[in-house]
Amino acid sequence: MKQLFIRFICACQSLIALAAGAQSLRVDPRLARPDAAQSARVLVVQDSEAIQTFKPNAEVIRAMVNRAITNFTGTTQITDAWRSLVATQDIVGIKVFSAPGAICGTRPDVVAAVVQGLLQAGLPPKHIIVWDQYAVDLRLAGFFELGERFGIRVASSAAAGYDEKESYDTALLGHLIWGDLEFGKKGEGIGRKSFVSKLVTREMTKIINVTPLLNHNFAGVSGNLYGLAMGSVDNTVRFEQSGERLASAVPEIYALRALGDRVVLNIVDALICQYEGGQQMLLHYSSTLNELRFSKDPVALDVLSVQELERLRGGGKTAASTNAFELYQNASLLELGVSDPNRIRIERVP
Repeated sequence: MKQLFIRFICACQSLIALAAGAQSLRVDPRLARPDAAQSARVLVVQDSEAIQTFKPNAEVIRAMVNRAITNFTGTTQITDAWRSLVATQDIVGIKVFSAPGAICGTRPDVVAAVVQGLLQAGLPPKHIIVWDQYAVDLRLAGFFELGERFGIRVASSAAAGYDEKESYDTALLGHLIWGDLEFGKKGEGIGRKSFVSKLVTREMTKIINVTPLLNHNFAGVSGNLYGLAMGSVDNTVRFEQSGERLASAVPEIYALRALGDRVVLNIVDALICQYEGGQQMLLHYSSTLNELRFSKDPVALDVLSVQELERLRGGGKTAASTNAFELYQNASLLELGVSDPNRIRIERVP
């Protein structure tokens, strides 16, 4: 019943957006929720030396992460900063977006800085898991090498299998592929559910989301909401075919208690922004920003990313962007975060 109610709310919001003439990806403050009294805090740290000729400087990036996390948590010590978010007995999953590779996906040097902070805070190496949907993507992006360097785990959510007790149910039947929990099964209702990976439901207690500033033709950005939702469940082919489907499914999946409730921090790796090309690396459609963005609000971060992507696309006179703001309106309705840019408070760390 809860999911039916959520979908009813999202459908109503979609009609409101259409009536308001939301035809552009650019965030229009007039589309914001009038009753959204809460605000979101986003902390931005920048260093012009972080990226040089598309190559990351690991020491500079580590200093950026340390500076950001202490300012974000209002502490002076790195250990205290991380311990305010996680405990030493937690199993912390660092969710990355690895399919585009080490240059345009989540950069291993950013994740390494987070790992070093968690280790410094006293987490045992085996309590840290760097993860994404597929092991091949993690390996090609260099995360298994990172795992060996720090003695931490690197794991695939797909390879871990899926939990029959935790799922997202919708009337849209999926085209099941090998690896999906119900692949090869027959019967009424087969293909309605997307099951959450056992890696999340049975092993992690906290999640830190680290996503690149990378466009997505339907979702707007391969960001915090999309990355975690689509990387955590099976039977996702049915959603990837249109922005309308993603606009409903992504927020609802993220809102599952097994997922969203575990997230303690979102980090946008905005060292390089690729505004065209999606999961295919296209450096000629990229701009170096040398920024990292921190927030507990995944929606606010994604909205700022969408705005940045559109700004850069306009400057480069590239193809027209896709209207994806419905996804973030729906996420706001589900109280996952703030989609109104007027209610996003940006703090820049000197």
